Amino acid sequence: MNTNNLISKFNQLSIVLKIIVINTLIFLIVYLGSFFFKLSPATLVSWFVLPTSFLEIVFQPWSFVTYAFLHAGFWHLFWNMYLLYWFGLFVLNLFTPKRFLTIYLLGAINGGLLYVLAYNLFPVFNNISSNLMGASAAVLAIVIFIATYTPNAIVRIFTFRIKLWQIGLVLVLLDLFQLPSSGNAGGLIAHMGGAIFGYVYAIQLKKGNDIGIWFENLMDALVNLFKSNKYKYFKQVHKTKQSATKNTKRNPTNNHQIKIDRILDKIGKSGYDSLTKAEKDFLFKAGKD
Repeated sequence: MNTNNLISKFNQLSIVLKIIVINTLIFLIVYLGSFFFKLSPATLVSWFVLPTSFLEIVFQPWSFVTYAFLHAGFWHLFWNMYLLYWFGLFVLNLFTPKRFLTIYLLGAINGGLLYVLAYNLFPVFNNISSNLMGASAAVLAIVIFIATYTPNAIVRIFTFRIKLWQIGLVLVLLDLFQLPSSGNAGGLIAHMGGAIFGYVYAIQLKKGNDIGIWFENLMDALVNLFKSNKYKYFKQVHKTKQSATKNTKRNPTNNHQIKIDRILDKIGKSGYDSLTKAEKDFLFKAGKD
């Protein structure tokens, strides 16, 4: 299977599966890299985990996001991705992939912020050096968001029927009960940061306030900034054809135009590489007309 086919298949995945694939690939790269280069995984990812020192954070601000794509071991990765898959499907049934990604990334960022603040404010963490990694805060943001937005939705576990709010409550309480005795207190605090964000986002959204819209706009701006010239070119072809249709008062249901629209929609959803050779040839000829 060539690279283009792999990219095409990846582009066709849901946003939930894309994040799972990315997390899994990064995990494999880190642990295989540590094996082949005889380095510890911590050394390889030192510039991408989230530190507690404000001075270190100044030199690696990206770590507020990158830490959520790193995992300390297989089971750490497995349980995070397992929860993300099941609860992510609930989110995608009601919301767009963009909103799902907003909850995931802002959940990670808020979890990281609470983690850093806790290590610098509470005496219990004095003289303790720590780094944060793992998607747990982002995943818990997804879980608590949907458990708050649709609390009475039912999940069947074996023969039991459990409501989403009950699952969310159990997960939060488990983390809180472990906090005083756990050797991973910082990680559990980050979980709470993600959970708090998910809860607040859902509550505000039910009131009609979308507190994540600024982040969605930011993502749109970044995508537009780095969008390939190839896609921009085809988008311009689409606009030109639409203008021509209006100016000459052609039938808007013209088969030629419909085919162009369908191909451009496919590019928007799955990328240019998802097109067949015939579709690429057709679009190339359309651009020359």
